[in-house]
Amino acid sequence: MTRIPEITSREQLPPEGYSAFDQVVSVYNGRVVGPFRVLFHSPELARRACTIGAFLRLDSPLPHSVRELAVIAVARELDCHYEWMAHENGARRAGVREEAIEAVRNGKTEGLDQEEALVVGFVHELLRLNRVSEATFHALLARFGAQGLTELTGTIGFYRFFACALNAFEVPPDSPINLPAIARQS
Repeated sequence: MTRIPEITSREQLPPEGYSAFDQVVSVYNGRVVGPFRVLFHSPELARRACTIGAFLRLDSPLPHSVRELAVIAVARELDCHYEWMAHENGARRAGVREEAIEAVRNGKTEGLDQEEALVVGFVHELLRLNRVSEATFHALLARFGAQGLTELTGTIGFYRFFACALNAFEVPPDSPINLPAIARQS
């Protein structure tokens, strides 16, 4: 059960929050998705998060499969069940290989191809160490260019923000999921 009341309808907000609500649900096909159920306690924060999320999801030239792989890696790294539930099938639809999804689910690197290992490794370095090695940075820069690397970094940070909100307020996934406990190494 979520730690604070979930906001799922416009009427739960004061009138000054209606435009933020309308903007968010227009981006998410008329729905209030997980993190916004708690972020609407600050309608302006929800609006601004929606703007960044819409850019990353809809307008970024970063390959969809790379973005979704990064999102599930963030979800797994931060043990965010809601975010995993929300993106596991999206990763499949985006073309992420089943072997890669299973490797991330189980906290492994075996089964990842070179690009997948690079993206997942970047997520791990950034979230575990708060830094990225020169080798990882330059390999990603060579693969995606400065704009792509910037947007990959933004994607990781954005979904970390979502995972923090979802985990702090204990927003449960909409459907049951099975994520094994994994041992993490720095």
